Amino acid sequence: MARNYELDDTDRKILALLIADAKMPYTEIARKVHVSGGTVHVRMARLEELGIVQGATLRIDYEKLGYGVTAFIGIYLLKSSMYNGVAEEMKKIPEIVSMNYTTGNYGIFARLVCRDTQHLREVLHDQIQLIEGIERTETLISLEESLNRPIQLL
Repeated sequence: MARNYELDDTDRKILALLIADAKMPYTEIARKVHVSGGTVHVRMARLEELGIVQGATLRIDYEKLGYGVTAFIGIYLLKSSMYNGVAEEMKKIPEIVSMNYTTGNYGIFARLVCRDTQHLREVLHDQIQLIEGIERTETLISLEESLNRPIQLL
């Protein structure tokens, strides 16, 4: 897995099509890239083996499922050496959908999705702020997501 692998144009085209539509069948990709279906399958298997491709995800409109509040939490750690323990505890909180170990003011920057502001308050007060190693938090509520896209490979 530590091998370096240089993507060629065919790999980039395959990935670009799957980034646009992760459900696109390999046969359709093969037709658009002008290779065989077997070639797409072999290349995708290699990209997965190398860890370049790490599965597929669904984009969900959480608001339509009753989760209307997206918030970002900046977490100040007591000591940076406490990151691993804090991160493991935070992974247990289902409302946390992404988390990053960061430089700058915060040790951790996380994104949460909650039903409403009361639900957000409960997650903050009853779960996050009780985790050992967290000094304090800052919360930013998102008013609107204007852009959420993958990087363009072509």
